[in-house]
Amino acid sequence: MGRVTGVSISIVLFLSACSQEPPPVAPSGMVYIPGGVTQIGSESGMPHERPVFKARVQPFFMDITPVTVRAFGEFIQETGYVTQAELFGDAAVFNDSTRQWELTLGAFWAWPLGPENPPAQEDHPVTQVSWNDAVAYAEWAGKRLPSEIEWEHAARLKSNGQYAWGDDLLEDGEYKANVWNGQFPRFNTNTDGYATTSPVGAFGATEAGLVDMGGNVWEWTADWYRSYVDRNKEFEPNSSSEKAQRGGSFLCEPGWCHGYRVSGRSHSTPETALYHVGFRLVKDIPERR
Repeated sequence: MGRVTGVSISIVLFLSACSQEPPPVAPSGMVYIPGGVTQIGSESGMPHERPVFKARVQPFFMDITPVTVRAFGEFIQETGYVTQAELFGDAAVFNDSTRQWELTLGAFWAWPLGPENPPAQEDHPVTQVSWNDAVAYAEWAGKRLPSEIEWEHAARLKSNGQYAWGDDLLEDGEYKANVWNGQFPRFNTNTDGYATTSPVGAFGATEAGLVDMGGNVWEWTADWYRSYVDRNKEFEPNSSSEKAQRGGSFLCEPGWCHGYRVSGRSHSTPETALYHVGFRLVKDIPERR
């Protein structure tokens, strides 16, 4: 083999750089999430975040924000779809007076706290949507729910901290997420400005260009909720099986639910509608020819 000169190395590096295709252009309202190997879970988190493992993720597009009330309303208007909360006639609301979850008559996506309270605001994330409702919306939108691994990969992108934006909830005196301020469920000081949901993006974006990747509302994922120990085992869901959720919500605080960490997890049955759970979608990247 002949001697490699500095000029030869420069040519190789130049050709290598030229061969790398630029990332694909994301559809409107989405960002490109590059693939790679990411850590899943946390040794210092809840038991269901262990054991930590590594996973390889293919690139994909992800919604910048959770699906909003406005966007979900367009889906309802166009398709006439009826959500499960509407079919059941009620949905789950956390009662600030009793400090208990209660089924509230007439609560659904447009009136998430029930008809005796104000309607949902259009620029807030839609809530009181079941996993099945989210899947129906995704099919209409030509997208899909993310896997747990995809969601955590996106949350960790360009962040080395416990949160999608870094290591601190407060930065320069400003809150980075809509969460419970106080001791849940005894009192909430609302020092972040919101007692329930907030407009999407109100707390800024991560370096990856995503908003509300911690707090505001939990987000449905495609996966059945399971122990990481069993993740590679065959699984047959039954009537009590639950779907995994990510991201935490405005009801989370570290002493009770530190779910707005990148590794935080929650879960509910697919037909359940809750006023602190919404969703965002992803889209596969077409193969280049």
